[in-house]
Order: sequence, then structure tokens, then C-alpha cells
Amino acid sequence: MKFNHILLSVTERTGIISLNRPEKRNALNPALVGELKEAFTYCFKSDEVKVVKLRGEGETFCAGADLSVIQALRDADYEENLEDSRHLAGLFRIIHEGEKPVVAAVHGHAIAGGCGLATICDIVIASEPAKFGYTETRIGFVPAIVARFLIRKTGETHARDLLLSGRLISAREAARIGLVTEVVSPDEFNSRVNERVKDLVTKSSGQAMAATKRLINTAGDLSFDEALEQAVEINARARGTEDCRKGIQAFLDKEKISW
Repeated sequence: MKFNHILLSVTERTGIISLNRPEKRNALNPALVGELKEAFTYCFKSDEVKVVKLRGEGETFCAGADLSVIQALRDADYEENLEDSRHLAGLFRIIHEGEKPVVAAVHGHAIAGGCGLATICDIVIASEPAKFGYTETRIGFVPAIVARFLIRKTGETHARDLLLSGRLISAREAARIGLVTEVVSPDEFNSRVNERVKDLVTKSSGQAMAATKRLINTAGDLSFDEALEQAVEINARARGTEDCRKGIQAFLDKEKISW
């Protein structure tokens, strides 16, 4: 599988996807978005991949839309803009609905669409100097696609603040409001990311993580009664899976389980 704008490798059951336009601060363009779609789809379907890690080459995680894309917005008609918007939304949907955990390793700034990419991921580990922000309103644009995901992740109060103001926030503030999972020092960053990924690979059932991600993704769209009934059904189905039987037996036998 050959890519021009990203890197993809699989090691120790981890699919590692790297944005690879460091000279452009890993800015997004249609070609890069298309390659990310292809890479994530491959990882979610591959039996060799249990967890996906998303990272950026160079000093920036992702600076948002490429300058050429922003320039093209001035001359594009509605249908062209609709197609481009659906292209990005399709990437967000693939990551959101993929039934394997996605860990974002944000070592540098994540801005606009780049912040959107981090928002979609299940776990976000940030290096302390990183900054986050949805700066679209500052150029007259609307951060519409990411808004739904951000509201669900941080709540409406924080989403209103960030989306309306376009301000940048520190990694520590991002963690405080629930956008970031964990903040670590630059010296500890790579080792901590690898540790968290390894824990997911070795200590959690793939079947259980897939079912749990489906549950989390759909629970917010249901009424309380519907969500509770869904939880009951998922609970019952999970008890009949091979992984659950294996896990229970290891627990009863007081044996360490290897997933």
C-alpha cells in the first residue's frame, strides 16, 4: 500500500498512521484526507491490527486545512464545497465508527481540522507544549463537522466557548474540559503513548472493546429506556462471546490472561 502524504505501518498489533507533510505542518488537503480514509479502513479491517495510533511527523500534529484548500474556498461553488465537506465528514465517520480504539499522539499544535482529527479519536495523549483550537470562525468559516463530536465529548458549554471564540487552549486546559485524556512532559511523551497503546493491546479484549465503542457511540442518541435496554442486550451478548468465556475462566483459575 503506497501513500504520498501519510505513513502506515503495523507493529505489535498496532496500526501506526502518521501524517507525513512536516514541511506543511501536516496540513490537510483532499489527497491526504483520502489516504487517511484508506489507511483507517485498512486498520479497522485487518486481523493484524487491534489498536490504531495516529500521530504527526515533524513539530506539528496538524495545522488544519492546507493554504491551497483555503484559497480554493473563495472560488468553489456550492456543489464543490458540498463534495469537499462530505469528504472530510467521511473520514471523521470512519474513525468514529471503527470498532477498534484509536489513540491520538498529539506532540505539537492541533488546529482547526487538525483539532477535529484529535477530537474524533477515542484517547488523546498530549505533550505539554501542544495547543488545541477550532480557529475556523476567525476566518469567517464554520466548524460545523466537528461540532457534533465536540459537544458530545466536552459538553455544550465548553463547545460553545471553543467553537465561537476560535481561541487556542493549552494541553492542560484541553484535559480539564475532557478534550484530552492525558498530558505528559515532552521527555515522557513517546514512552507514555507506547505504554497506553500496549495496555490496550495486551490487557483488553478486542471483542469487548469493539462492543464498548459501539455502545458509547450510540448511547447518546437514545432515550434513557432505549439506552438501558440496549445495554442489557449488549451485556447478555457479551457473556456468550469467546473472549468473555476465556476471561472468566482465567479469572476463576487465577491465571494471567493474554489478549
